[in-house]
Amino acid sequence: MQVAIIAITGNGARLGEVLQQGIPGSRLFVIEKHAGPACESFSEPVPALISRLWPELGGFICIMATGIVVRCIAPLLQAKDRDPAVVALDDAGKFAVSLLSGHLGGANALAKSCASLAGCTPVITTATDANDLPSFDLLAKENGWVIDDLSRVKVLNALLLEGKEIAVADPTGWVKSYCAGRGNLTFVADAEEAAASGAAGVLLVTNRTVGPNLDPQRTLVLRPVDLHLGVGCNRGTAAEEIEAVVIRNLERLGLSLKSVKCLASARAKEDEAGLLAFAAKLGVPLLFFDNEELNAVSVPSPPSAHAMAAIGARGVAEPAALLASGGGTLIMKKVKDGNVTLAVAQDKTKDSHTDDADEADNRGLI
Repeated sequence: MQVAIIAITGNGARLGEVLQQGIPGSRLFVIEKHAGPACESFSEPVPALISRLWPELGGFICIMATGIVVRCIAPLLQAKDRDPAVVALDDAGKFAVSLLSGHLGGANALAKSCASLAGCTPVITTATDANDLPSFDLLAKENGWVIDDLSRVKVLNALLLEGKEIAVADPTGWVKSYCAGRGNLTFVADAEEAAASGAAGVLLVTNRTVGPNLDPQRTLVLRPVDLHLGVGCNRGTAAEEIEAVVIRNLERLGLSLKSVKCLASARAKEDEAGLLAFAAKLGVPLLFFDNEELNAVSVPSPPSAHAMAAIGARGVAEPAALLASGGGTLIMKKVKDGNVTLAVAQDKTKDSHTDDADEADNRGLI
C-alpha cells in the first residue's frame, strides 16, 4: 500500500527519511521550514494535508503527538473496513503506536515495520494481539476472504478473550495452521457439526450459504473468493436479466454471491453493455478470452451451433469459466436461462461441501 509519512519537526524529518528509505511505496511530507530535497514540502495545516491525502492512500505514519493525530483524523473516520492504517511516532523515535485499523488496514504490521527501522518500541493495543490470540479479520485479509458480517468479528474476539469454545468448520485448513493452537478452538467437519457442538461461537470458512440451524449472532462466516462465472448472452441482454440468472442459479446451488471472484466471457462481448454493467455493480473483474483460447478448452457440453455461428466459438460459458479459474474445477455445467448461458468454475482449493451437492444439482443440466 502507498503510505504517507508526515513530519512537522526537524527530528521528525530526519526520522521520516529513515522510514521512507525502508518502506516501499512511501511518500515523505515535511513541513516547509524543515523540508529537504528528498521530501514533499507542505505549508497547509496538518489536518488539511491529511484530509486531502486520506482518500488516496492506504496508510499514514504521523511523526507527532498522538493527540494531534487523533484530532486530525477524527472527522475523517468511516468504518474499520474502509479507514486507512494510521501509526503515530513520537518526535524522539521511542515508540511507534498503531492507532487505527490495526488488522484490516494493516496498522499493526506498519507499526512493527516502523519500530524495526527506527529501533524503537511498537505499541500494539488490539486485545487479541496483546494476549497472543488469533485475529480472524487479519486471517481473512491475508487470505483474501470476504467477511460476511464484520460485526461478528467483535463477537468472536470477545469469546476468544474469555476462553470460550469456538467450533471451526474450515475445509481449507488455513484456520488451524494460522491459529497454531492459540484459542479454545474445536475443529469440526461441517456447519451441521458446528451447530450441534454446543460451542459458544462458530467460525465457518465457506463459499456456501448458511442454513438456519446456526445462530447468526454468534457465527462468523469467512468467504473464500473462489467462484468464476462464465457468461454468454445474446446481444443486447440487460444487466438485470444477467443478474437474475446468476442469483437464481447460485441460490439453487447454495453458493454465495460474495464468493464470486470474476465474470468471464468471449472477446466478442467486450462491448456488451449489460454484461459490463453487471460486472461493475458486482464490483468484480470482467475477463475476456479469444475464440482460439475458448476453443482449446475441453468442456463437458457439446459444441454450441449458436455460439459458433454468432462469434466463431464452440462454446463460451464453460471454457471462459475454466480459463478464468486457471485450471480449477467446473462445478456447474452450462445452463441456458432466457438470453443468458451460465457456468461456474471454482479454484483448486475448494470447499469440500461443494462437490457432492453440486454434482447432484448438475445431473442432466448439460
